[in-house]
Amino acid sequence: MDLSVRYGPEPDQFADVFLPAATTPAPLVLVLHGGSWRLDVDRGYVEPLARALARHGFAVANVEYRRPGGGGGWPETFTDTGLAVDTLPGLIEAAAPGRVDPARLVVLGHSAGGTLALWAAHRPGAPGVVALAPVAALADAHRRDPEGPVDRLLGGGPDEVPERYAEVDPAALGTPPGPVVLFHGEVDSALPTKLSSDYADAIGAELVLVPGADHLDVVVADGPAWPALVDTLTKMSTVERS
Repeated sequence: MDLSVRYGPEPDQFADVFLPAATTPAPLVLVLHGGSWRLDVDRGYVEPLARALARHGFAVANVEYRRPGGGGGWPETFTDTGLAVDTLPGLIEAAAPGRVDPARLVVLGHSAGGTLALWAAHRPGAPGVVALAPVAALADAHRRDPEGPVDRLLGGGPDEVPERYAEVDPAALGTPPGPVVLFHGEVDSALPTKLSSDYADAIGAELVLVPGADHLDVVVADGPAWPALVDTLTKMSTVERS
């Protein structure tokens, strides 16, 4: 880790920053980890991916955020996501002058973090988004598993989908203004590929189905998704956000 940058006063409002060897301004990737929004799963499992992307020429912020049980849930987890996307590029540029180009920003999220990334795609001045095996339809996922991860995040119980779901459910938000690419392992045993394919079809996004890949395989550096992921991030980071 090259830097630790705080984007708010709460203990989990910070990011570990990894910088590439080159000293010219690099595109910035904000990584949002998954883990079913559980408090006992943090950014650590995606650190190898963050380090590998930095070696490949990206500046990478591995973002921590509040989860249920640690001050997060509704709406705090989304508040943290928005605050991180809005402020971290400028904060990192200030902490590492000349090393980061905040206008060339991509948000990369895995699983539960992929959901947050898809939600961030609808914010003003939204960056490009790459979502790896995301929960792309929160209400649908809640109906499939009423006491599962989505209930942990948003509540609702076994027989209710509260109105707040419509405010954050990627499937209910329509087509985002910026580019979105989804990756999903063809043999994902945690989340059905249909969640991603239905979402991609609905908004006209690109979906990369990764042959032979399970849920965690898509975040493995040099794993089955790696070449296409690097290519996607490279193309997406050439487009400056407004």
